[in-house]
Amino acid sequence: MASLKTEFAGSNGATLAARLDLPASAPVAIALFAHCFTCSKDTKAATYVARALVEQGIGVMRFDFTGLGGSEGEFANTNFSSNVEDLVAAADFLRDHYSAPGILIGHSLGGAAVLAAAQRIPEARAVATIGAPCDPAHVKKQFAASVEAISTQGETEVQLAGRTFRLRKQFLDDLDEQQQRARIANLGKALLVFHSPVDRIVNIDNARRIYEAAKHPKSFVTLDDADHLLTRAEDGLYVGSVLAAWARRYLGKPAPVDRVASGKVLVAERGTGKFANVVRTADHVVFADEPESVGGTNTGLSPYELLSAALGACTTMTLRMYADLKKLPLERVEVEVTHDKIHATDCAECEMREGKVDRFAREIRLTGELDDAQRAKLLEIADKCPVHRTLHSEVSVTTRLA
Repeated sequence: MASLKTEFAGSNGATLAARLDLPASAPVAIALFAHCFTCSKDTKAATYVARALVEQGIGVMRFDFTGLGGSEGEFANTNFSSNVEDLVAAADFLRDHYSAPGILIGHSLGGAAVLAAAQRIPEARAVATIGAPCDPAHVKKQFAASVEAISTQGETEVQLAGRTFRLRKQFLDDLDEQQQRARIANLGKALLVFHSPVDRIVNIDNARRIYEAAKHPKSFVTLDDADHLLTRAEDGLYVGSVLAAWARRYLGKPAPVDRVASGKVLVAERGTGKFANVVRTADHVVFADEPESVGGTNTGLSPYELLSAALGACTTMTLRMYADLKKLPLERVEVEVTHDKIHATDCAECEMREGKVDRFAREIRLTGELDDAQRAKLLEIADKCPVHRTLHSEVSVTTRLA
């Protein structure tokens, strides 16, 4: 699994922090996850659900709403409607840079938010809520003692989950204006409702009301004795695995994953960016991409970085084999490789005299009680690394259409 940090502009222009979790092969779909009220993208629930989905081939992007977690902006200026706008902005970002979300997932108030945003994200074919309130105004119960003060004073500070937040009257007014039941009735997408019968934060009656308001196809899954925040790993992983199985009915069959024979390397586009590729062997997976400066999405090593990595890895392995054979006190090898293109006239050892040549510069760090002669010998051995010799020898590349 690749977990990539990224960011995008939220509804009011603030930069929002996001994390995109991707499976090893091309994802069946991308899911967009909305966290609970005053939470963050890194809650246990979000982490466990994302892990289970990725294991089933579904990518997940989770982000911090404006003013929360790693995102910029002032929380006091936000409300439920701005959260919905942030969700739409996140979907726009995915559509432009990877792939539009096919699944919308919301936890607690985030569940209410995805229900409200769903019609504005046409590519999404499935929506799942986890412990969600039917009416966004339900969240006022979490700061009930402060509602009157907010209404009369215009704003006040409240304690939520041990942290202090400033809430303004506009937040309350916005909650009261939401026409959530109509949104649920006109969802137009498959709906899966997760809820625990012992949820003490959002009573399970909310699940009943959501389910009754929605039209088919709709499903309900009880979470037995799970707590509202899904703090136990088994509960979050269960939600993710059930959600993945349910969603496939609406997303279509996943593309088959090609088997890679021993000794071969398969490179294939991932479908999550212009240059995003997955590099697979019989036993391993590596991601390849280009930086954003040249149109990529920076989700993996560039081709020349992969080539530099091959040279560096081969160098350390060669030195390790020689040191062990000669019983040298070599404790650790580090090789830093840089690649650039230089004019042939600037390369004294090059045969070419025109144009540019590729230059790989290695800086080798040897740790251990080595004398000068041993260090000099290891430097000499570095040039005998097989990849080094390949780069200096005549190479044949044959190409045909499969």
